[in-house]
Amino acid sequence: MTLWQGRLSGGTADVVMRYSTSLHYDRRLALDDLAGSRAHVRGLGRGGLLGDAEVTELLAALDQVEAELTSDAFAFAPDDEDIHTAVERRVTELAGDVGAKLHTGRSRNDQIATDLRLYAKRELRSVAREILALQEVLLTRAKEAGDAGLPGYTHLQRAQPVLLAHHLLAHGWALARDLDRLMATVKRLDVSPLGAGALAGSSLPLDPDGVAEELGFGSRFENSLDAVSDRDFVAEALFDLALLGVHLSRMGEELVVWSTEEFGFAVLDDAFATGSSMLPQKKNPDVAELARGKSGRLIGNLTGLLATLKGLPLAYNRDLQEDKEPLFDSVDQTHLALAALAGVMTTVTFNTDRMQEAAGDSALAAVDLAEWLVQQGMPFRQAHAVVGGLVHDSIERRVPLEELVEAHPALGSEAAALLEPGVAVTRRTTPGSAGPLAVSIQLERFVHRLESDRSRIDGEQ
Repeated sequence: MTLWQGRLSGGTADVVMRYSTSLHYDRRLALDDLAGSRAHVRGLGRGGLLGDAEVTELLAALDQVEAELTSDAFAFAPDDEDIHTAVERRVTELAGDVGAKLHTGRSRNDQIATDLRLYAKRELRSVAREILALQEVLLTRAKEAGDAGLPGYTHLQRAQPVLLAHHLLAHGWALARDLDRLMATVKRLDVSPLGAGALAGSSLPLDPDGVAEELGFGSRFENSLDAVSDRDFVAEALFDLALLGVHLSRMGEELVVWSTEEFGFAVLDDAFATGSSMLPQKKNPDVAELARGKSGRLIGNLTGLLATLKGLPLAYNRDLQEDKEPLFDSVDQTHLALAALAGVMTTVTFNTDRMQEAAGDSALAAVDLAEWLVQQGMPFRQAHAVVGGLVHDSIERRVPLEELVEAHPALGSEAAALLEPGVAVTRRTTPGSAGPLAVSIQLERFVHRLESDRSRIDGEQ
């Protein structure tokens, strides 16, 4: 039995049912649907549309449905098109004619919008907590790194030495922006659509404000047309997760590169690596590669939904059924990626000797020579040319840069001392820079940021 059998004669074609059914994926919204139904029933009671006994009977039926669903005892019927149909059918079986009053004043349009917002509030906050867990791993590893340094890269070419702690915290701050975006999205989506009906509200004495409050929403909708057609929150969530995926992909890319023999900066724990089906010597960074690869999937989910939404008129259109699978998939993949990368970063061994050796290349202190000349009064562009010429001569003539610097009339032994291993990174003293003092301050600020975000996540329930 469909929910619209009174209007259409005959049965719906099997192919239409197969094409339009969403039960195989929207059943994961069952508990959200039950929560919305309970709040709706109580609202109907407050409006005098249900008697006290009917409210009690319906709530008992909904409790029974929940018990059956959570114990896997719920028997889905062949014509259960979606989770809403399945729940209403079972409630009617349990409560008889009273069950048929469950949908009073409600449409599947405002019902599914409510379910999806409840799901998104919960899951995006859960993702935020997992981001925080990964940030805490990065913080721990940054503290452990001490004064270990490595080359910082531009264009994947060695540029300047930085502290390993500084490098790890760079990923931590990017994740902080991801967390901030997710929590902002949660705040914007915290609006209840229940009471909007199919698109125009209702002539019945409903209680949208009371229902919104009971469900824990910050407010109820202002415009019924907008309430049932709005999927901005899904698009925003998919963008937030896609950009988070891009940041995890960059982290994965570095792990792939660092764990090669050519770099040798990191050794992955065996539990977070795989072998080869053919090559016995291989140890592959599959987790890092999947973090890199799955970012494309997250981006695809976002672009697919935006393409679906772009041409839709107000209010509800069946196209909006396509909002759930990309959201569910992006949330699921992000949960897995964050947990897996937290494990990788917790267990990876950093080869700080190899890093320090690479960071000790005297050419990486070239800008320090230029800045030293600037402090002596030389214009920077001229200083840049002087040092660049010395680096060129060092490479072409195969003469150590230190010798050429010491012999240069504008430089000498004091400038040559800047090229000694470990010196250049200590000269990075500006706020937020890669030197020891600046990084120690940054560590304190990062700790405070994590504490603030933890309180923020826990406080916005």
